[in-house]
Amino acid sequence: MTLPKGKDIVDVSAGAKEPTSDITLFRERQSKFAPGQGFDGDKAYIGADNMQTPHKKPRGKELTPQQKAENKEFSSTRRIFVEHIIRLLRIFRVAKERFRLHPDTYEQVILTIYGLVRLG
Repeated sequence: MTLPKGKDIVDVSAGAKEPTSDITLFRERQSKFAPGQGFDGDKAYIGADNMQTPHKKPRGKELTPQQKAENKEFSSTRRIFVEHIIRLLRIFRVAKERFRLHPDTYEQVILTIYGLVRLG
């Protein structure tokens, strides 16, 4: 989670040992924030409380031109900053590839990478 405009990283989840969806991780960590706090997310977060997401194409139908324009506006003015932070994190190969060291050190390594990105 980042602040608006990608100014800083607010919350970090180093991941779970078993596959876990993004929305499940978000719901587990949402209690750390104020009840009325608003969030922006991608289509993986549709249905989460206080979450603004782009429109999803209905099955067998198309988005209206207005919905397409709103999605474009959402991605270019709000989501792009989070994507830039993710890019900075993935420069470190250990954050994007399979972790081959002892599992107990994974969280320490990931948090170190986040700290380096915050300093940069």
